Amino acid sequence: MSVPEHNTDRPTQKEAEQAVRTLLRWAGDDPTREGLLDTPARVARAYTDFFSGYEIDPANLLRRTFSEVDGYDEIVLLRDIRFESHCEHHLAPIIGRAHVAYLPRQRVVGISKLARVVDAYARRLQIQERMTAQIANTINDELEPHGVAVILESAHECMTTRGVHKPGVSMVTSTMLGVFRDNSDTRRELMAMLSRPAVSDY
Repeated sequence: MSVPEHNTDRPTQKEAEQAVRTLLRWAGDDPTREGLLDTPARVARAYTDFFSGYEIDPANLLRRTFSEVDGYDEIVLLRDIRFESHCEHHLAPIIGRAHVAYLPRQRVVGISKLARVVDAYARRLQIQERMTAQIANTINDELEPHGVAVILESAHECMTTRGVHKPGVSMVTSTMLGVFRDNSDTRRELMAMLSRPAVSDY
C-alpha cells in the first residue's frame, strides 16, 4: 500500500519491512530463512489493516442523518458490536464488544454508521478508557441527541498472554452523556435493554 500523501512523516513500506526484520533478529531468529522471507511484507500489510482507523474521520461517518422517523423519540441501541483493537503499551490485541446507545432529538443515523465509528477508533493504538470516551463524544457532538451511552467489554491480551497471565478476565468501561448520565430512569431502561437475550438467542 502506498504511503498516504497527507502524512509525509510516515515511514515508507521498505522502512517498515526493515523494522520487522530488525525485530525478528532481536527475537533471536534469522529473517533470511525461508519461512520468514515474506514475513516483513505480511506484517506491513497486516498493520495497514490493523490501524486503518487513522485514515478515517469518525465524525464524517455521522454527517448523513434522517429526520423522517414519525416522531420516534426513544432509545436507539446497537449492541454486541465486535471490535478488534491493539493496546498502545504492548501492541497486543484487544478483542471485545461495544454497546452504543443514543436518545435522538429529531435525527437518527444509519445503524451501520455506529458500528463504523466503533471500528474507526478501534483500528488505532488504544487504551479502552479513551476509546470509550471518543466514541461517545463523537456521537454526541455530531448527532446532538438527548444523551449517549457507550459500554465496552473486552479481553486484553497484554494481560492474558504476558505479564500476570490472567485469562478469562474482561474489562468493562462506560461513558454516559446527557440523560443517560443525569436521569437514573433512562439509565435503568438502557440496562434492561442490554440484559435481554441477544438476537442469536431467539
